[in-house]
Amino acid sequence: MASVDSKHNPLGQASEYKDVYDPALLYPIAREESWSKQGLDRHQVPFHGVDIWNGYEISWLNDKGKPQVCMAEFRIPATSEFLIESKSFKLYLNSFNQTRLASAEEVRARMQRDLSAASGAAVEVIFHPLDAQFPQPPQAHCIDEADVAINAYELDASLLTTAEGEFDGWICSHLLKSNCPVTGQPDWGSVYIYYRGQKIDEAGLLSYIVSLRQHQDFHEQCVERTYRDLMLACQPQELVVYARYVRRGGLDINPYRSSVAPDVVENFRTARQ
Repeated sequence: MASVDSKHNPLGQASEYKDVYDPALLYPIAREESWSKQGLDRHQVPFHGVDIWNGYEISWLNDKGKPQVCMAEFRIPATSEFLIESKSFKLYLNSFNQTRLASAEEVRARMQRDLSAASGAAVEVIFHPLDAQFPQPPQAHCIDEADVAINAYELDASLLTTAEGEFDGWICSHLLKSNCPVTGQPDWGSVYIYYRGQKIDEAGLLSYIVSLRQHQDFHEQCVERTYRDLMLACQPQELVVYARYVRRGGLDINPYRSSVAPDVVENFRTARQ
């Protein structure tokens, strides 16, 4: 089982940027590792979900040596045994840069095969042209203007409480920030939350989101932890937590977790992506 502490993890180390196809560059990390280190059970609160990665620097050579470029969308099931470490993902994608392949479909099929093998689940790979139009974010009530005083920046689920009344809709915050558990570098993003049920106290929710500011974890675990804490503290009838993280190294990571199996998870894009 892979470990985030393994000396073979490319994150935080100097790496050779290969430009010839090499699927061995992908570095899987067991999803359970982060949870077990925190003494938590990932399966205590079940959910449906997917991790949507967008790649903006996809390139290869056609059989005549002419460069080809596109964008790619990668959908990794949240139930996969492994997530894929982001730097290794970038190194893997770069390994196509000087590789000659006959068609875009051959490139897409190789990526789908390699990523499925690395994650332990069926990964969907979709290529998009450079002029592709992405959906807009859902209409959401932004809570960032809530008047809150914050003096502590440690993850604190006790900040989550309910208020009087019912709510059915989307809310969002653009104050999401967490830190990489290996390098400590900041990961910036926006979080969109849909809930149906008793209202969640907005000041407490915003304080909770800010409490992730110094929290060190991967994007996927931050979203799952937020989902878990909201579900346990507020017990909504329906809940979705969807983070849209700012891209780094030509990739953005967008974990989606829901209490209901969705028909479609829209891959919208925010201004910072």
